[in-house]
Amino acid sequence: MSDEINSNLLYSTKYMREDFLPNISVDCVVFGFHDECLKVLLARTEGEKDWALPGGYVKKEEDLLDSAKRILEERTGVKNVFLNQFMTFGKVRRTESFFKGIPDDVWYKQRFVSIGYYALVDFSTLKPIKDIFSDACSWHDVDMKPNLVMDHNDIYDIALQQLRKDLNYKPVGLNLLREKFTMTELQRLYEIILNRKLNRGNFYRKMMRYNILTKLDETKKGGAHKSPNYYVFNMEEYNKALENGFQESW
Repeated sequence: MSDEINSNLLYSTKYMREDFLPNISVDCVVFGFHDECLKVLLARTEGEKDWALPGGYVKKEEDLLDSAKRILEERTGVKNVFLNQFMTFGKVRRTESFFKGIPDDVWYKQRFVSIGYYALVDFSTLKPIKDIFSDACSWHDVDMKPNLVMDHNDIYDIALQQLRKDLNYKPVGLNLLREKFTMTELQRLYEIILNRKLNRGNFYRKMMRYNILTKLDETKKGGAHKSPNYYVFNMEEYNKALENGFQESW
């Protein structure tokens, strides 16, 4: 970590102690979808070679979910993001190596328990924002993810596992696809998240049984085959499915 970053951290320690809870943080695994690739949003602290998940601290008068939403808005400018809390991370000395060189009694170097959230966002509307501690904030293909600091590799791996499990009983796609999409595009999204191929006919029948899609009288132009229809999500049924879940898995 550079001397300048160390100085910024030490300078901000006083007011951070006044505004934020000690020993509690939030880390967010932000997934996006673009060009048939699942993406993850990462930030890099100036002077570091490894990357990190967007994260931050919880204000004293702030709910955990509100804290995660605030952190993501500060890092991306995006509001109304779908967030799912999936695990708590609390290994002893999980942050010490990252803050090497900072005095041991500094607030940042103390033990922090982190609440993990994953977020699904519209890649096309998000413009990553770097903060005063970062020299970069950008999207990365999950298949080419760089190494992450501290225990962020573990947090990322568990978030992806949880997203795959959640596909079994929750709808996914609203925050990852464009407003209108083809059934093939939706199936491809599921295949990329699950990391396996799905039967086309079975996928179509299952999706239609869920009753979360509305077929449009509009087709996607171009290509050698019959133009496929566009679909949109039926928001009333989609939200019901988010609340109540599906009754069958992939």
